[in-house]
Amino acid sequence: KMATLRTISTIVLLIIFLSDLRSQDAARINEAFSKSFKAEQNGSYAEGALNLKSVYREDSYPINVRLGWLLFLSKQYPESVKYYEKAVSLKPYGIEARFGLIKAYNALESWDKVKEQYEAILQIDSQNTTALYWLGVLLYNRKEYDQAARNFEKIVNLYPMDYGSVIM
Repeated sequence: KMATLRTISTIVLLIIFLSDLRSQDAARINEAFSKSFKAEQNGSYAEGALNLKSVYREDSYPINVRLGWLLFLSKQYPESVKYYEKAVSLKPYGIEARFGLIKAYNALESWDKVKEQYEAILQIDSQNTTALYWLGVLLYNRKEYDQAARNFEKIVNLYPMDYGSVIM
């Protein structure tokens, strides 16, 4: 009976200790995010990224997306890609990290990777007009006019007065 009581007490203390650690960890992460937003407002993107790297967790979608964005803003495109790709792997059906990844690939002029991400977005959301439009522009610039026209036609069917798509 005493051994059972000791085991239960140990488990309860362990639970209290772990929940206290988790709340301290959450507070540190919240503070790092807050500092990163302030740094971004001041144009100190690399500083904002350093704030988040101090609490980095590989399995955290929000941290990876935020790092991708801050590193993109600081023109550290290959590193931005790394964090955005990690975010995409954590939430493969999420679209926001894919759009961030497109920005970084665009800056690196990795057009095949840009196209791949637009196509992945359209697999998830076939009527995403942003992906349809910009994929259409990419295809148009590659002189793949038939494919580009199909994208613009989808947009015009959804939004008949969408000026950019109508013009294309």
